[in-house]
Amino acid sequence: MKHLKQVINEIRSLSNDDKPISNGMLFDLICYPPKMPLRLHQEQLLEKAEKQTCSVFDKEFSGKDLKFNVFTWGSGKHKILLTHGWGSKASDLSEIIIALQDLPNTEIIAFDAPGNGSSQADLSNLILYVGAVKEIIAKIGNPDIFIGHSLGAMANIMSIQSLNVKPSAVISITPLIRLKENFIATLNSANVKPSVQDSFFEDFEHLFGIEASYFNLNTLYDSNLNFPHLIAYDEYDLVSPYDYLKEFITNYSNIQTKSYPLAGHEKILRNQAAIADITDFITKRSQSPLLRG
Repeated sequence: MKHLKQVINEIRSLSNDDKPISNGMLFDLICYPPKMPLRLHQEQLLEKAEKQTCSVFDKEFSGKDLKFNVFTWGSGKHKILLTHGWGSKASDLSEIIIALQDLPNTEIIAFDAPGNGSSQADLSNLILYVGAVKEIIAKIGNPDIFIGHSLGAMANIMSIQSLNVKPSAVISITPLIRLKENFIATLNSANVKPSVQDSFFEDFEHLFGIEASYFNLNTLYDSNLNFPHLIAYDEYDLVSPYDYLKEFITNYSNIQTKSYPLAGHEKILRNQAAIADITDFITKRSQSPLLRG
């Protein structure tokens, strides 16, 4: 977090003095995930997990394979994969993981995406999240249930569609819908001028070979997907604004939604009502015989 604050302060200072801001600094602003230390209950949860290391190739930044850490609880045949959000880690989903452990015959899988938590890299991006999900699926097998928070929800959807996986259910918690707009909000918060932002997005397209506006669930989401899908959200969420989500759920009316007003973009992960509804959705709406052994 300290590094990110330094980057923001430096960019604001340069912008206020009308001095040049390099696109490298802006990539540092956008692609550096803040890292928060583990709390005691998170450490205790990870101590009970089986651990393994996977890797994903980082084409855009380091040009090398990045190791990332994977954690599993249980050894049942029904797999539940959890994908955390930006600047987060597997253990930030601890309350949900603990609740899921009450489900019989399950294996719960979570991971620290590259650049997040305990995994390698300083910079990260959505492509690395997607690559990590795909690598886990290749090594561990197709999950029955996907649960994703924020950017992790978008990564899950992209992975499912890319691999043509047929999950029994998908749960998206305060999902990001329009990634470019999230970038713009971050750039605006650092007082980056529109002309400088335009230059940054040109560099983004050159580096990734695709425009940032591509990462929009309204256009990415396959309308032919027929798995049960629950979206848990906070209509007052400032990180993933409801206006974007409202457009998405209007376009895809078959998705079940539930609002938890003022739960918060991050704190919703600890909201007991949301956690109870998530486990209920899994047990009642899953197409697989999750509770039959």
